[in-house]
Amino acid sequence: MEERTTIDVIMVEPGKEARVMTMNDSLEAMQDAVGGLIEEYMPFEDEVALICNDEGKLLGMPPSRAIRTDDGQVVDVIAGPFFIAYAPIESENFLSMPEELREKYLEKFRQPERFFRTSEGIKVVKFDPNSEREHAHEQR
Repeated sequence: MEERTTIDVIMVEPGKEARVMTMNDSLEAMQDAVGGLIEEYMPFEDEVALICNDEGKLLGMPPSRAIRTDDGQVVDVIAGPFFIAYAPIESENFLSMPEELREKYLEKFRQPERFFRTSEGIKVVKFDPNSEREHAHEQR
């Protein structure tokens, strides 16, 4: 069996656009990517895993992205950086994202989100980190 040394994943960080990233296929590299102990979360129908910091919320990491149902309801908010890897049932390891899933999840998480507490719960708004208006607003 050939030794895999890297995998291609979708990297998602608070306030930044999602991107494809090549990372070492090791526990240490995965922990570095999320800033601590990893937790595997599989909220999607596809065979993909969202790997986040196990203690992201407890540590007060900034919210990164909302996880939604098919009809758009927010069911969870991931705190801190996370990545998405291919995780077929028959594999013991995370694998590189196949092209069709890579595009789907890159698009799903592309735009950063801001989170606001309201009387109805958490409101989530996508924003463009490259927008001039955004940067001018942040400098006030």
